[in-house]
Amino acid sequence: MIKQIVFGITLLITLGIFSYTAYRIFSFFRLTKPFPVKDFGKRFAIMMKVAIGQTIIFRKPVIGFMHALVLWGFLIIIIGSIEMVIDGLCGTERILAFLGPVYNIITAGGDIFGLIIFIVIIFFLIRRIFMHIKRFSGIEMKHISHVDANIALTLILLLMVSLLGMNTFYIALHPDNYVGCFPVSKFIARAIISDHQTIYFWHEVFWWSHILLIFLFANILPYSKHFHVFMSIPNVFLSRLEPLGYLPNMPDITKEVKLMMDPDTAFSEPPEGEEEAVGRFGVLDIEDITWKNYLDSLSCTECGRCTSVCPANITGKKLSPRKIFMNIRARMKEKGPGLVKDRSFSDGKSLIGDYITEEELWACTTCNACVRECPVSINHPSMIIDMRRYLVMEKSKGPGELNTTFSNIENNGAPWQFSPEDRLKWAEDVGLSVPVMSVLQARDKQPEWLLWVGSSGAFDDRYKKVTREFVKILTYLKIDYAVLGTEETDSGDIARRSGNEMLFQMQALQNIETFNMYGVKKILTCCPHDYNTFKNEYPDLGGFYEVIHHSQFLRDLIKEGKIKISSDKFKDDIITFHDPCYLGRANDEYEAPRSVLQVVNGKKVEMKRNKSFGLCCGAGGGQMFKEAEKGDKEIFIERIEEAIETGANIVATACPFCMVMMTDGIKYKNKEEEMKSYDIAELVSLSLGL
Repeated sequence: MIKQIVFGITLLITLGIFSYTAYRIFSFFRLTKPFPVKDFGKRFAIMMKVAIGQTIIFRKPVIGFMHALVLWGFLIIIIGSIEMVIDGLCGTERILAFLGPVYNIITAGGDIFGLIIFIVIIFFLIRRIFMHIKRFSGIEMKHISHVDANIALTLILLLMVSLLGMNTFYIALHPDNYVGCFPVSKFIARAIISDHQTIYFWHEVFWWSHILLIFLFANILPYSKHFHVFMSIPNVFLSRLEPLGYLPNMPDITKEVKLMMDPDTAFSEPPEGEEEAVGRFGVLDIEDITWKNYLDSLSCTECGRCTSVCPANITGKKLSPRKIFMNIRARMKEKGPGLVKDRSFSDGKSLIGDYITEEELWACTTCNACVRECPVSINHPSMIIDMRRYLVMEKSKGPGELNTTFSNIENNGAPWQFSPEDRLKWAEDVGLSVPVMSVLQARDKQPEWLLWVGSSGAFDDRYKKVTREFVKILTYLKIDYAVLGTEETDSGDIARRSGNEMLFQMQALQNIETFNMYGVKKILTCCPHDYNTFKNEYPDLGGFYEVIHHSQFLRDLIKEGKIKISSDKFKDDIITFHDPCYLGRANDEYEAPRSVLQVVNGKKVEMKRNKSFGLCCGAGGGQMFKEAEKGDKEIFIERIEEAIETGANIVATACPFCMVMMTDGIKYKNKEEEMKSYDIAELVSLSLGL
């Protein structure tokens, strides 16, 4: 009875401390903005796959498997912990034994995993203390972060020692009539030779040690990065369901833009005496984030997987995706208590400026490599874009080159200072005849496809060649298509990813109006950025179309037998393919361009980092239109060096931005005589002899 009383008091103290801590942490959620949650069935499937199945962790197979063993082991061991709590309160022993064979499976699993976790944790400690893993370091990783990790690992180690000790002496205490199955502890128990009283004493020592360590661990976790033990599974359940290339819409901006475009009919005036509240555009401080952003920060394991694959960080720039969410967590801890008492509280600091510099934010290429690697499904680029939105729309503090780009898009419908009237010069200059939507409509004809040329396809000297070759393929195969010509204007992708949401929506709504006027149903484009924008983001604004990238279009034509290559063109060449981020990670399309390359003669080789592991070219997120932040080297140089290592003499691309960066990389490395960059459409067209 005394044991029950002592245990009950201990449990109450543990729950009291934990509840107080949890209340403080979770009270900050009410300071944040809403985040919509739906599709619970799909979320459950993702949770089982990513959080329980550990599929992202397995992207690093060896370490991933070891981490997965720890998680799976804990999921089984926790059942035994629940049993201990019931036993402690009720004065029973092994109360779940009534489960019979199921109980044997549970206890055997817990016993075996106890030993496995013990071995794995020793390896993790050695790795952290002696092996100096690069991703465990960084300006955001203070000494306390390393101490925190080592304390948590040590506690887990002690938990496994106490678990195995408790099981071992339980068997020694009941050698002939114990319940459950303990293959590891039974083997150890054979070596115990002692009297009953001593064995009972050591069983109690290990029993109390194990349960008290559980209680201690539970109350340390909220102050540790290992809080993800509690938060990661819910965070994965609540992760974004959209493709990685999608950025959330800003309804407040939509209202503003529609009002500007149609002030008479867009919206009615608010009722008399009421004023429509206008919130801050973007994120300046923690009161501007959503509750999901805060949950992300609590779930961050500080593992550094995101930072280790960030192209900006790899090339020596200040951006560390991990730091962004560590800063959010630290800032909430600093400012949250004041805001709970007074929503107008200000300490004169902000997330941008005092925690996160503008240089960090502008270094992001929005390549989504960080998101793809995060084991708890944190979306770093969307947070970075929200902070860019504040800088651009609230403070007009975008980089000078981007401000020029914004002006060009607004005035000329392209990132460069070309006249909209020159939109068809890419064809006219070489005497290429292309069907135009307005002309076909005047003849009462409706083409099957709108070929979206894009700003790069119309104005970039190198990519105009790609547009021409692709059009030759369409003409050769008698594809029913047309272009908008001078009515085409920029898709807005650059503006959105550079934080100018208002300009993006102006462009998008203008394009949607044009598409609808011509009855467009299918859009074909060579640009993954425009492909992503039309496919994933225009629907938020009412633009629903079937969108296909030219790599997918060519793949389908090849499958249908409409494209057959018999020439020996490129047969002596070695070709490597660079994955565009907005086709690959953003939309999970890796095989289409490779399928196209398979019909092109020549040896195909892969770069060290390819497909979902591929390295960004460095042009996304508005980077192609501004000077890169300071670092050890440019991202495109890092990528072209990887291409050179393969021994290839052709770098194949499927994106206008990638084309520019790969071409620049070849020039920078003085490889122009021995190495070329081609779009897959060019390789097909040249192979067909068009």
